[in-house]
Amino acid sequence: MFDKLIKKIIELQNPTCIGLDTDFNYLPEDMRSGAETPETAAEQILKFNKAIIDKVCDIVPAVKVQVAYYEMYGTAGIAAFEETLKYAREKGLFVIADCKRNDIGSTANCYSKAYLGVTAVNGNEFTAFPADMLTINGYLGSDGIKPFVEDIKAHDKAVFALVKTSNPSSGEFQNLKLENGKFIYEQMGDLVAEWGKDAIGEYGYSEVGAVVGATHAEEAERLRKRLPHVFFLIPGYGAQGGSAEMLKVCFDKRGLGGIVNSSRGLICAYKNAAYKGMNFADAARAACIDMQKDLVKAIGKMG
Repeated sequence: MFDKLIKKIIELQNPTCIGLDTDFNYLPEDMRSGAETPETAAEQILKFNKAIIDKVCDIVPAVKVQVAYYEMYGTAGIAAFEETLKYAREKGLFVIADCKRNDIGSTANCYSKAYLGVTAVNGNEFTAFPADMLTINGYLGSDGIKPFVEDIKAHDKAVFALVKTSNPSSGEFQNLKLENGKFIYEQMGDLVAEWGKDAIGEYGYSEVGAVVGATHAEEAERLRKRLPHVFFLIPGYGAQGGSAEMLKVCFDKRGLGGIVNSSRGLICAYKNAAYKGMNFADAARAACIDMQKDLVKAIGKMG
C-alpha cells in the first residue's frame, strides 16, 4: 500500500494529507444554521467534507479522517464517517482512518476486520469501514498488533503505529528512559520496525508505519536515522506549531519517507485572512497548494 501512496506522492510532488477532523463548529455559518439534531449536523458535516474532497482530490494524495469527530454525533456521525471514507476513495484519494485502535489480541482482531480486513456473515464477506490505512496504538504490546499485521499482508493495506506523538505532553511518557538506555519512543520505534520487517516494498518502506509528530524535530530526526525502513505519518504541521523546516528531518535523501497531515489549517483556511473572500472549499484548495510549495521548498524534489 505504501508503494502506491509513494508513487502518488511522487506524481503530484506533494506529501500532503488533508485531515477531515471536521467539527460541526468549523463549518461556515450558513451550513450550521438550522441544524439542531445529530442527524442534521452529520448531514452538513458530510456535505462539507464532500465539497472539500471535490476541490483537492487532484492535488493531494491522501485524506485522514479522525473518527472521534464523528462518534460524538452518534450513529448519524458514524454514517457520515463511513460515507466520507467511501467518497474519498471514489475520488482517488488514499484514505487513512485515524482511529488509534488496539486491545488484547481477540478484540484487536475485530478492530482490524472493521477497517483493514473483512467480516463474514454466513459466508458473505464485507468491509465495514473501507480504509487503506489505519492508525493503531502499539503501547499494549505485540499481541494486540499481530491481527493488524496479518490483515495488511492479506489485503494490501497499511498501518501507522503511535511512536512519538505531536501533543505537547507526549514526553511525559514517551520520553522516559528505560534501563537499557533507550527512550520509550525509541523502543516503540524498534518494535514497529520489527513488526514490519517482512513487509518491505520497492521503495524500501514496510507496511507498518509510524506516527511521528512534526512538533518534536529532535526526536523525529533520531527516529528517521534509527528506522530507515519505516514510513511516517507526520501530524502537527500548521495549527499545532510544526513547520516544514522542523519536519524535513522525517524524510530520506530522495525526499521520501513520510506524509504530512494538516487538518484545521486546511479545512478552516477560509477563516484565515490570507484566503479572505474565498468559500471554504476554494480556500482549502488554495491552502493545500501553499502547503505543497512550503513542503517542497524544505524537503526538495520527491523521488
